[in-house]
Amino acid sequence: MRKPLVAALFALVLAGAGAAPAVAAPAPHAVPASSHPAPARASVPATTADTGTAPTLKAVTLAGTVSLSNCSGSVIRFPNSADSDPALVLSNGHCLETGFPDPGEVIVGQSSSRSFGLLNASGTRVATLRANKVAYSTMTDTDITIYQLTSTYATIKNSYGISALTVQDTHPVAGTAITVASGYWKRLYSCAIDGFVYRLKEGDWTWKDSVRYTSACQTIGGTSGSPVVDQSTGKVVAVNNTGNEDGERCTVDNPCEVDANGTVTVRQGINYAEETYQIPACFTTGNKLDLSLSGCVLPKP
Repeated sequence: MRKPLVAALFALVLAGAGAAPAVAAPAPHAVPASSHPAPARASVPATTADTGTAPTLKAVTLAGTVSLSNCSGSVIRFPNSADSDPALVLSNGHCLETGFPDPGEVIVGQSSSRSFGLLNASGTRVATLRANKVAYSTMTDTDITIYQLTSTYATIKNSYGISALTVQDTHPVAGTAITVASGYWKRLYSCAIDGFVYRLKEGDWTWKDSVRYTSACQTIGGTSGSPVVDQSTGKVVAVNNTGNEDGERCTVDNPCEVDANGTVTVRQGINYAEETYQIPACFTTGNKLDLSLSGCVLPKP
């Protein structure tokens, strides 16, 4: 999991943050927030079926991302969210302030007063946002925490000029040019979706249909919870969560891929994310979580 480690406490002293990632230096392919991300290096579709032209790629920035004490995240909305709705923050299940959810555990409506540093396009912190509850959190099948904030989208936009990132409600596509936007490190990582993993196993946890990046996205500790943004639409298609660091098999910080036949593959140095297209179907009017909605497939308590 792309999370801080206890061994990095020296970095905590230097950074003055709540908890510091295990790796204090940016990865080689990270792009400073003030720069435009480079085009993806591999497997971007050359044409589109509708127009026969290459897709237009957008310059993804850090606007709408947030920094947590130990992770990254983003202010998100769904296609049907209203400006008057309470805003939401998306991060990883393993970034939850009360600790990792157990396998099979789903947390709904847990009280929280967690704070988030809201960033603008260049990575400057422009505000502190605060949660009033954990709307949803789990590390089963996926690895997500969704916080409900005390502020509405309209309040955030009017006060700070920052819009929420929209979560795409359709499955991502292999070959898509993407940017992983880390609010913790204030850095952007650009690559492409290499493919999808039937089951991704790490320690006691198993995730379904995970996104595998091409090798250019060398995410590091502290990038956990970063939004994975489709460069052609600007929408969130996944949330960054882990990578195989040491080449070990299915251990913590060393996830392994398991196909439908049970064959295990280890890819040292390759990083992963969890899809987010399933999330909008579980929220109704007013950004209220309703796990009983038709089409909602998120794990239930």
